[in-house]
Amino acid sequence: MTRPEPDARVLCVVGARPNFMKIAPIIRALAARRGLVPLLVHTGQHYDQAMKDAFFDQLGIPEPDVDLGVGSGSHAVQTAEIMRRFEPELERLAPDVVLVVGDVNSTIACSLVAAKREVPVVHVEAGLRSFDRSMPEEINRVLTDQIADLLFTSEPDGERNLRREGVDPARIHFVGNVMIDTLFYNRERADSPARVLGGLPQAAVFLDSPTGYGVVTMHRPSNVDSAATLRPLLGALREIAEQVPLVFPLHPRTRARIDGFGLRSLVDTPRIALTEPLGYLQLLGLMASARLVLTDSGGLQEETTALGVPCLTLRENTERPITVECGTNTVVGTDPARVLDATADILATGGKRGRVPELWDGHAAERIANVLADWTGRRRRARSDA
Repeated sequence: MTRPEPDARVLCVVGARPNFMKIAPIIRALAARRGLVPLLVHTGQHYDQAMKDAFFDQLGIPEPDVDLGVGSGSHAVQTAEIMRRFEPELERLAPDVVLVVGDVNSTIACSLVAAKREVPVVHVEAGLRSFDRSMPEEINRVLTDQIADLLFTSEPDGERNLRREGVDPARIHFVGNVMIDTLFYNRERADSPARVLGGLPQAAVFLDSPTGYGVVTMHRPSNVDSAATLRPLLGALREIAEQVPLVFPLHPRTRARIDGFGLRSLVDTPRIALTEPLGYLQLLGLMASARLVLTDSGGLQEETTALGVPCLTLRENTERPITVECGTNTVVGTDPARVLDATADILATGGKRGRVPELWDGHAAERIANVLADWTGRRRRARSDA
């Protein structure tokens, strides 16, 4: 009598806030797919425990099997500490594959450990490129893709980039965007703007505004770590707020730089609501009803495209060009004049009329689970026949 094959153990890694939205649908899809058992490691790269707990609860992510508790540090220190703490857990859990998402330090750190221990690496959101090597995330993306055994892309450009870098096409699978899986899954659960903003002293400024309101997020070091860049950006936001009031959830890094550079007066106006970082359902609800979004976040470029909300990206490049080519995103850089002109165009015309890209349909994680189940099954059969 032939014994049934044991289920393949898929060790999923999360480390920072952007990972949470990507891993939630993957964990659900793996758990529902016969032949696969998901395990979860949280590296603790994102070290705000309250925010981590809120996101896990809102997105239905199970408690991790392991929490490495790494915390903050320089890129080198953080990456090295994740590697040091992850290796013994990898040995103890003995997974069949390690699945990483995105481009944070946890992604490359755990991929390196797995590759050196000869455990196959699966990279979700592979092939994205900004072609800007000054971005730490770009280094993480390129190196992880070279290590990975299976590469799941969210847009056609991903495969073109990987082929150009010499990746075997047989390892590449176009599956769609797991961030959009999470958005569609939670769209009806998102908080209303009235619920999110109702407690603010100036709530009426936003909820009764004839021009609607805008949402701002900024956190990238290139935008906030230099007063010479941050000051004119905040000045532009203040001008924009005179036309359309702005909700500005402050990343801890951004708050510290605004205060440290003495720039609080630039955003000290009733028409800019400075809030604490928001949970996923709160931010989703705000964005869905916004007149426009100004951001340096890659994830928000994708989410606004799926929601049909005009987005201005405050960077000189993007690793998600599909949001510009067929979505609602425009890359405007950090020059205040360009930001103001682009905002004026949106307020006058309604902004770009984009469309949702191919396979951004809410089922990317299911496609990942199907490919993984087939791939791990074939590997096991090949080993048993050897």
